[in-house]
Amino acid sequence: MAGRVVAMAVRKGEREPMVDVTEDRAIVGEGLSGDERASGQRGVTLLSREQWAETMAELSADLPWQTRRANILVEGVDLAGSVGKTLKLDNVELRIWGETRPCALMDEYHAGLKDALKPNMRAGVHGEVIKGGLVTTGDFVDLDG
Repeated sequence: MAGRVVAMAVRKGEREPMVDVTEDRAIVGEGLSGDERASGQRGVTLLSREQWAETMAELSADLPWQTRRANILVEGVDLAGSVGKTLKLDNVELRIWGETRPCALMDEYHAGLKDALKPNMRAGVHGEVIKGGLVTTGDFVDLDG
């Protein structure tokens, strides 16, 4: 079963609030066009809806997914199993390079969030755009070896 893109957000600058978008252009070697900090192997960051919900339940918290500061929220995708592989978001392709490690900023949002995001790559993954195009909420996501 394929996963799907549930939501998207971009950041306009360091520590600036995330801005929700319903679509954005993925640019090869960069990332999402609307994201200020996108580049190379860290061009796009992805977060699992299921793992975020797990984290919130563990912390008895109800923070929006944008708190994690990821670009794309997906569901039905094993992000931990995607490292070293290609994720296809309809026509866009991302090479997943590694885990997006949580930083101290997470604990500024909620005490214990940083540590709660550490197991099973709950903090998400980052990847490089290897085939560009338009990414839209609702796009199907497939993991390709």
